[in-house]
Amino acid sequence: MADLQVELNATAEAGELDQPSVRPPEPPPISEPGPAHEPAPGPARAQDPLGRARALLAAHPVADGYSGLPWTLRGLPWYDLELGDSAVDADVPRLREGGVGAQFWSVHVPQSITGDRVLGATLEQIDLVKHVVGGHSDGLRLARTASEVADARHCGRIATLIGPARAEAIGDSLATLRALHALGLCSLTLSGTSWTGPEGLTPFGEEVVRELNRLGVLAELSGATEATAHRVLAVSKAPVLFARSGARALRDAPANLPDDLLTALGAAKGLCLVPLAAEQTGSSIHEVADHLDHVRRLAGPESVGLAGMYDTSAAHPDGLADASRYPHLVAELMDRDWPEADLARLTWGNAQRVLRGADFTARAARERRRRQAAG
Repeated sequence: MADLQVELNATAEAGELDQPSVRPPEPPPISEPGPAHEPAPGPARAQDPLGRARALLAAHPVADGYSGLPWTLRGLPWYDLELGDSAVDADVPRLREGGVGAQFWSVHVPQSITGDRVLGATLEQIDLVKHVVGGHSDGLRLARTASEVADARHCGRIATLIGPARAEAIGDSLATLRALHALGLCSLTLSGTSWTGPEGLTPFGEEVVRELNRLGVLAELSGATEATAHRVLAVSKAPVLFARSGARALRDAPANLPDDLLTALGAAKGLCLVPLAAEQTGSSIHEVADHLDHVRRLAGPESVGLAGMYDTSAAHPDGLADASRYPHLVAELMDRDWPEADLARLTWGNAQRVLRGADFTARAARERRRRQAAG
């Protein structure tokens, strides 16, 4: 705990870092050229679905919504994420091979940790994330806003966002929430507290949501009760996030969402990140794609994304054993005739939109406070 350092650098303004001084080269086009412009494509170009998937991911990398790497690394005596490490699912080489451009690193702590110990363990997790990213700066870079994520990508780094964290870590204290945000927390899971439950949010719970909006921290709802989820959708001015939820209509598993909640999420322009976890979305790439189809149909193409669930206790579907396998899932969706625009939203655009929405909402709140103080 003594090593914990509070970073006081101001968050970059949205869009401030989006345009590098030297723009990286454009990736090769994904669409196949017509015969009038160049010779007919050979078999490797025309028939290779993985080649097409990798070309798309070069332009629109995966923003992976849930990684359990921090807790996994706590149990390892030694690791090297830059060169590759067989003890983890998502080292830097496999992230690059899988076309991953950003990851949310969960700082959830096990449910066996309770009471006042949750905050201390969460702080240790955040400290570990900063230490690991700092020690692997050739491949990773901390980020908390959409512009910082884009800047990391333009610099050839994989953006690392801190969160979600368990809401028990803040107890009944908005000051603790603000302190965690100052340390870089980007997302908080709203479940398992005295102010969330079967009846929804208490008045204090609603104030937590408003404070999340003011700070630019995403409200994360996987595992929350349906009443809580619907109330957060009504109260929040910023987009909300389900970081690891599939479709309950296809598989009745914990944290999966019923159709009415998926529809409400789409209407609120939130984001459902479908997990690559066999318990929730099936044991094959085909079944995962079924969940993605279902969420896209009900919530809309602007409200579906991906959660790798790598380096967690979850078993992964066949063919998706580690982070290098994302192109295989994208190839499956291409075979299902997903438009390129919807694939680009799925992998990268929707996560960026939600991060921008949180940042814009926070800046608007700061401006309101500034006007009130001046008036």
